[in-house]
Amino acid sequence: MGPPIGHVLEELGENFCEEIENNVEEIMDQEMCTQLVIPPSPGHIPNLKLKKGTTTLGFRFQGGIVIAVDSRASAGQYVASGTVQKVLEINDFLLGTMAGGAADCQFWERVLGKECRLWQLRNKERITVAAASKILANITYSYRFHGLSMGTMIAGWDRHGSSLYYVDSEGTRLKNDLFSVGSGSIYAYGTLDQGYRWDLTVEEATELGRRSIYHATHRDAGSGAYIQVYHIHEQGWTKVSREDCNDLHYNKYAK
Repeated sequence: MGPPIGHVLEELGENFCEEIENNVEEIMDQEMCTQLVIPPSPGHIPNLKLKKGTTTLGFRFQGGIVIAVDSRASAGQYVASGTVQKVLEINDFLLGTMAGGAADCQFWERVLGKECRLWQLRNKERITVAAASKILANITYSYRFHGLSMGTMIAGWDRHGSSLYYVDSEGTRLKNDLFSVGSGSIYAYGTLDQGYRWDLTVEEATELGRRSIYHATHRDAGSGAYIQVYHIHEQGWTKVSREDCNDLHYNKYAK
């Protein structure tokens, strides 16, 4: 049988209890440090992969091209803005649309506007839609592994007539008569496929674009706010309308 506990404590000395208290405080401090959330440094970029939502569309017809977009910007489940200008006016004959990351689309399509102006000054004529879309596709292809998020349409009128191209952040470049891009595009395509034909009048075409975006905003939570419609023709582009989708719902389409 071992010695009594009191004798053991006397042998260890008077500072025994103080040493235990110091050790306990040190352990507690270490545990508190592991639970602290260290704020990011000024140069740190958080890896936020928020879901984006939008609906944009464009289609060619006998009278030119109709471009229609909504104006809602979303960051996950948060509506960041309801007044985003998703049609970017590159020059008097060229328009670009915005889907994906707002900053990426705005910045690189502004760069495209500069490149188109420089091309015009060098060659003494307006750049073609094909060449403008190729410049943007070359830019996005060179940055394809740098995290860009873009799904744009480049539409315009040149010496060859009207042209419509789709360009995305992977460098993809497609030419077609009809595109819809964004989270609400599946709903817009349903209306477009039902009403699209080549011989639409200007009034019918703009109404089809407006109605297609409306149906997308009605079903897609990432799309909404205002519906803007543009018409591209031989003399350039014209902004046709900018209407609240709620007003359209209650005053027109829901009746």
